[in-house]
Amino acid sequence: MSNFFITATGTEIGKTHVTADIVRHLRAAGSMARAIKPVASGYDPTRPQASDAGVLLAAMGEPASDPAIARICPWRFAAPLSPHMAAAREGRRINFDQLLHFCRDNFGQASAPLFIEGVGGAMVPLDNNYTVRDWIAELSLPAIVVAGAYLGAISHTLCTIEALRARGVTILAVVVNERGLSPVPASETIATIERHCGDARIHVAEYGATNWWSFAGR
Repeated sequence: MSNFFITATGTEIGKTHVTADIVRHLRAAGSMARAIKPVASGYDPTRPQASDAGVLLAAMGEPASDPAIARICPWRFAAPLSPHMAAAREGRRINFDQLLHFCRDNFGQASAPLFIEGVGGAMVPLDNNYTVRDWIAELSLPAIVVAGAYLGAISHTLCTIEALRARGVTILAVVVNERGLSPVPASETIATIERHCGDARIHVAEYGATNWWSFAGR
């Protein structure tokens, strides 16, 4: 069964909502699709339902209990910072080998598509040596890149695609997540990204369209 990694061009772009939406729609179609969020910063234990892990659990029809949160999101940090900085403020660190092991263990448990949601953008450091890009590459997973439609989003998206390709990561899709006012219609942003993506087979979709998640069922 296929596994996917959902990353983004930066933080607060909409990775969690895209991941949850894919899972909900696949489950509505009869799949038992699952999602995990192994690393999270800015976690507030008094509001677990509002956390990224809580949103993913809701998409899977599960309550955001402490054991459930811990099961899909074992590395949780309070500070809303890059994960290596957030971990350092708590005297902790993310062990990269343990992170890979955790993800691979979840591969073995999945009888349906598994979606791994990253943290921040694709080049965010996990520690002094590894970034989210390294995480994706080591797992050999295809990436779904969540991008914005704000001024500057085209450059951020193309840079993210180039960075991932440089490590041999396959880009399965780019999801343009329209939120708030955009300087141009999303269709223009999408067309520009498509023109500059070279010959890679990339599905670029506007978040909110009725069938944008269909690529995930392939």
